[in-house]
Amino acid sequence: MHQRIVLSSYRVLKIASVFSPKINALFIPQLNICNPRNNGFTVFRAFMHTSTHSNRRAPDPNDPATLMKEDGISLCCKMWIDSFRESDKTVNNLTDYLRRFELWVLAYQKVSADDTGAYMPRSAITRPALEDLLALRNAVLDNRFKWGARLEFFIKSPRDKTDYESLSKRKIKAILTTTQPSPFQDRIVQEVLFMILEPIYEARFSQKSFAFRPGRTAHTALRVIRRSFAGYLWYIKGDVSTVLDGMKVGMVISALMRDVRDKKVVDLIKAALTTPVIITRPDDGEKKKKTKRKYQKKRVLADDEPKPDPYWLESFFGFAPEEAEKVPSWGHCGILSPLLANVCLDELDRWMEGKIQEFYRPSKNDVIWNSPDGEVEQGNTSWPEFVPTSGPDKTRKIDYIRFGGHILIGVRGPRADAATLRKQLIEFCDQKYMLKLDNESLPIEHITKGIMFLDHVLCRRVVYPTLRYTATGGKIISEKGVGTLLSVTASLKQCIRQFRKLNFLKGDRDPDPQPCFRMFHATQAHTNAQMNKLLSTMVEWFRYADNRKKIVNFCSYIIRGSLAKLYAAKYKLRSRAKVYKIGSRTLSRPLKEKKGQSPEYHNLLRMGLVESIDGLMYTRMSLVPETDYTPFPVAWRPDHEKALMEYIQLSDRKTLEEQQNCLKEQGLISPQDYISMLVWNYKRNAVPVDQKSLLLGTGEEKDNERNESDDDDEGVHAAEI
Repeated sequence: MHQRIVLSSYRVLKIASVFSPKINALFIPQLNICNPRNNGFTVFRAFMHTSTHSNRRAPDPNDPATLMKEDGISLCCKMWIDSFRESDKTVNNLTDYLRRFELWVLAYQKVSADDTGAYMPRSAITRPALEDLLALRNAVLDNRFKWGARLEFFIKSPRDKTDYESLSKRKIKAILTTTQPSPFQDRIVQEVLFMILEPIYEARFSQKSFAFRPGRTAHTALRVIRRSFAGYLWYIKGDVSTVLDGMKVGMVISALMRDVRDKKVVDLIKAALTTPVIITRPDDGEKKKKTKRKYQKKRVLADDEPKPDPYWLESFFGFAPEEAEKVPSWGHCGILSPLLANVCLDELDRWMEGKIQEFYRPSKNDVIWNSPDGEVEQGNTSWPEFVPTSGPDKTRKIDYIRFGGHILIGVRGPRADAATLRKQLIEFCDQKYMLKLDNESLPIEHITKGIMFLDHVLCRRVVYPTLRYTATGGKIISEKGVGTLLSVTASLKQCIRQFRKLNFLKGDRDPDPQPCFRMFHATQAHTNAQMNKLLSTMVEWFRYADNRKKIVNFCSYIIRGSLAKLYAAKYKLRSRAKVYKIGSRTLSRPLKEKKGQSPEYHNLLRMGLVESIDGLMYTRMSLVPETDYTPFPVAWRPDHEKALMEYIQLSDRKTLEEQQNCLKEQGLISPQDYISMLVWNYKRNAVPVDQKSLLLGTGEEKDNERNESDDDDEGVHAAEI
């Protein structure tokens, strides 16, 4: 019986050719039919070896997953660290980063998240998508990629199910001649270029610009103005936002090549700027016949379709200040356009920094900015917007800030300095950007008239605070002082103008709230929740305004009146007074409840059968939070830049040695720990260890070092010195 099993097994394995020639030479000659037990064991071992050997497949060289040797985020972090470590170095080797497939996968994830509304992990990307992404990367490297392709794609969006080969001629003509959104593959290339170029220029940009940059917002600009612009009498407010509409390609490329000399990247951006964008004119389309408006059913969103912005967010976007309304869009650059705009306008920032040093003239009789460098804190650091009054001889100084295409210059000194600076600024913009400016586009205004910037008014108030200081003998003296206070207040007129745009009110002198019929079909709970989100966002936007309580209370009054009129029309309650009587001041009580047909609202709420209705927030001025007067540091930097600078500083060998020596001198570290750190530094940096410091250790410390560094011969040698 055993011999039959062995023979049948041998025949099956031999006929099926399971074994490779090498395995046949190893196992088949060992089969001895006369010894059934040994042969059965041998056949079993051979079968197990072949099954495990067949499962071990060699890596596929054509698999794109084999190109991902590193995580894309860690690669981006390395690029940021290298850029901030050598911020003045001209970059020549960006093609190496353009070749890294990890960045392309990360860009695909980001663009897919924007397109589908859901983040796609790397493990969820299919093999065909990776192959198409690799084909796109190779096309970019081989100069076969064309911006704005309408029919031929290397990779398509996960949502795009269109079969372009089976389209009719009419649809193909419509695609080629009408305005189309940016192709999916174009956005991936833009994202890759953005990830490569952003760290390079963020390490070089001036600290005076605050738009289109990570970590710098309109709030940051307002806090810098509150801290640094106190004491300035004359202001120049300029609008160079026409630069954001577009510049000559030669100017953009010359500004780009100041720091980047990689031909592949520069040619790719140049092609994006020069490739024409097809835009349909309003007259080109055929006039459609007027048809009666029919009832439209509610469209159900697909699973992978992103949700539209909610009503409260659309309303808040309507409050965007004038300085933040325009976002540049150049050719096929997409998200690269704001970065390129900052690259071009960075020359203006550098020119203004030179003028700040040129116009600075300190005065010994002045109490602020009287040092040679002019960077000393003025007045009281906890009250930076207060400037004590000086004599007739004052320090002459200017300061500058830019938010997008809008600039603000403060001048402390005579008006003649402001006029001279304006003349030089007009000449610079004419020569550099071919931008024709005049005195009307750069008005010089006094602080007493109020300067509007980012929908906040800068004005000056004279205050008489009580100043306390310690005399020579230690006696505390209190005396009355006088000075000026820089006030940053939100513009009520601008707020009314924005509410009128959104159809929340009408009238100027006596604004009358209007019902927001966009929320007519929504429930009371949903409507109140939407308006509460809008109010909480408005409270955060006016966080640093001196009149925060007043402006938020006005916004709450307009929104509450608008909702009351809406509910009066929806539930046929005739007036706002009746709505407030039933729904209370905060509109938190249900307005639609038929007595005798259903239980009371509170009983239903307790049973969980109805949705709770949240009342409107900030219906009283006492509920609005106070203005945030937190002092803003002088050498402020965003959190990510501070983390980068600290990491670079700590990774420096000299800095580590200085900190270790300081800790040892202060007695905060034992000699044994000090020797351990020296050996660790030796292993990490591959530099000789200080022999004198090692000789200070005892024999026991040396033995401990030997035990800790047995695996490293160099460490053992260093510890035995």
